[in-house]
Amino acid sequence: MKPKEPIKKGGKLAESRPSQGELRAMGKSLREKCPRSSHAVWKAPDNRPDPLRLLKQSNVGRRPELIHIRFGRMVRTPFTFYRGAALNMAADLATTPATGLRVQSCGDCHLLNFGAYATPERRVVFDINDLDETLPAPWEWDVKRLAASFLLACREKGLHGSDAKEAVQTCVRAYRERMAEYSKMTVLEIWYASIDVEKLLAGIKDAEVRRRKLKRFAAARAKSLSDHHYPVIKAGAGQSPTIKDNPPLIFHPRELGENLLKIGRETLAGYRKSLPEDRRALIDRFELKDIALKVVGVGSVGTWCSVALMVASKEDRLFLQAKEARPSVLEAYAGKSVYPNHGQRVVNGCRLMQSASDIFLGWTKNRLGRHFYVRQLRDTKMGAPVEHFESAEMITYAHYCGWTLARAHARSGSPAQISGYLGKSDTFDKAITAFSVAYADQVERDHSAFAKAVRSGAVKAVME
Repeated sequence: MKPKEPIKKGGKLAESRPSQGELRAMGKSLREKCPRSSHAVWKAPDNRPDPLRLLKQSNVGRRPELIHIRFGRMVRTPFTFYRGAALNMAADLATTPATGLRVQSCGDCHLLNFGAYATPERRVVFDINDLDETLPAPWEWDVKRLAASFLLACREKGLHGSDAKEAVQTCVRAYRERMAEYSKMTVLEIWYASIDVEKLLAGIKDAEVRRRKLKRFAAARAKSLSDHHYPVIKAGAGQSPTIKDNPPLIFHPRELGENLLKIGRETLAGYRKSLPEDRRALIDRFELKDIALKVVGVGSVGTWCSVALMVASKEDRLFLQAKEARPSVLEAYAGKSVYPNHGQRVVNGCRLMQSASDIFLGWTKNRLGRHFYVRQLRDTKMGAPVEHFESAEMITYAHYCGWTLARAHARSGSPAQISGYLGKSDTFDKAITAFSVAYADQVERDHSAFAKAVRSGAVKAVME
């Protein structure tokens, strides 16, 4: 079914847009060219790129001395390998069935890229919190990467295979059912929607489970403000405060020497221009005192990620994080970004997908030509303690992630069309579960080949 043609009235063009019912019918009709059951299949094509070659390709432009740390983090388990191999899966997803419907996608949608953080109004919400690879792309790609991440995380935890499948199916079912709800909302209702963590936990019916969750949330919130990798400030009598080196995770690059702060001030000036007027007034209250590089995550290791110490007064300090924004791993398969600066790509992706974004969010470029996006280093940011989850907690968390992804996609896509395609049955849920099992097996084979290369010395990895 095609949208109605625009109608001319009074000499002007008045656009007549499809109704929600028509959009759902359009989505349902896509099952003919892309059956929901077709998503169940994963079989590596004969011309599949070599996984190790793609990993080496993704190292271009990274700091050479940190690549070995990246590989050390990746080689630990199939799941850690998966986290660092977003480019590999992007190449694989491009060969899988898709409806042709596009959204602003996360690009690296795995369960550890979700979490809680504080909004400008100081509420704590659950949302996607890492969008380095964001780009308009098929909505199915995020769903498949998220679903497979649950399968791998459950295997790493040693959970029963049936529980792992249930977690995946719960995640996809939540996505499908919540998308159906969003398809009945107005555009503004979707835009204002958010997932409040305290309300989420307060809604748990079991009193004892609710008590434990709230206690863990309070502990996580406190820990987020005193993380052991949070930079330490040092300052002698009469000296300007600086960031204490903690190599190899936090350090001042020697090759830049005294130029580091000069480059930082130039870069900060460019970042300031990307901010709205009120945020410029806010950032102007602070003065840049020091910058150091900080190793983060798995996929970002080796890129130029830095922390900037900003001081308003002796007692009033702020840490900004500038993360290098490289071309999205999806670009070769979903098309290039429309933004000239990849930091701007990330910032606009955050604003499109997150229910609330950091007030300091902006972008810039340094004199070396590297692109960056900037945000607060940590603002009550909490990741889920997945390593401690048992089956029931993993399944609950899968529901939250599926729900959150549906909300994020509904903001930029057509929830009625996606919902019309998904339907009310569990056909799609089961198909993605089958895909996740098959793809997790593929990741384990790829990880095995990678681990073998590390053991043989063909690939150097440093275990921290």
